[in-house]
Amino acid sequence: MTGLAWGLRLAAFAYALVVVGAQAPPSRPSRVISLIPAVTEVLFAIGAGDQVVGVSSFDTYPPEAAKKTRVGALLNPDFERILSLKPDLVVVYVSQTDLIARLQRVGVPTFVYRHAGLADVSTTISSLGQRVGRATESARLARDVQTNLEGVRRSVIGRPRPRVALIFGRDAGTLRNMFVSAGVGFLHDLVETAGGQNAFADVKRESMQVSSEAMLARAPEVIIETHQSSWDTSATAREQAVWRTLPALPAVRMNRVYMVADDRLFIPGPRVVDAARILAGIIHPGVESAK
Repeated sequence: MTGLAWGLRLAAFAYALVVVGAQAPPSRPSRVISLIPAVTEVLFAIGAGDQVVGVSSFDTYPPEAAKKTRVGALLNPDFERILSLKPDLVVVYVSQTDLIARLQRVGVPTFVYRHAGLADVSTTISSLGQRVGRATESARLARDVQTNLEGVRRSVIGRPRPRVALIFGRDAGTLRNMFVSAGVGFLHDLVETAGGQNAFADVKRESMQVSSEAMLARAPEVIIETHQSSWDTSATAREQAVWRTLPALPAVRMNRVYMVADDRLFIPGPRVVDAARILAGIIHPGVESAK
């Protein structure tokens, strides 16, 4: 998969969420459609899974969500299929302006979200829970997320903060079309929470495409490549070997290039604590929070 394709997929996944608008009829919705994987995970985690009738094309967790009807995603929502499910609430991205307008014209309530950072995940959990009639459960989950993220932060206090490049896409077998986390958003916040220093923190964007020359200039001490599907041992070895074409990189010299296939690193929902622990365990091997 090309770096650009990974970038588009990340756009569908890597959204920490904050409420920017909603149409909120007083009754609890019983037929909810979620076009956001993170929101889908929240709905199931707070006990609202039985209210969900449709999910996005990218939803895989929890397993119960994968059994729901697919209705497209960020770039290709299936309006006719959405209407066929007779929803009384559709959760959408703020960027889906055409879909929002069409739903409003036919009187379907929407709950609209925009991108934000890790700190907004708990706020979103609480707000969504209130909207779907699960305020108590969502408040509990939000507190747990905040408490556990703070536990990760405490576990890395006083440790050196190495420069980290978090890569979520490049052309296989080469260092072309590399996409990295820049200094804004969910992935950046995860690196910082886990005790790293984002090597591209000064670039105030969620992501950016970088060259080998730019990577050499930033000199990361840890490189973490994230992937959504597992590679076998031989494929992993081949892709790690690609980095040896840049022996001047500190991460290469210190043998600190990691390949991680785990969707928890892409979805800013209830499993963000797992994601922070995974990164903390990589950046600081043996850290207690990674257990």
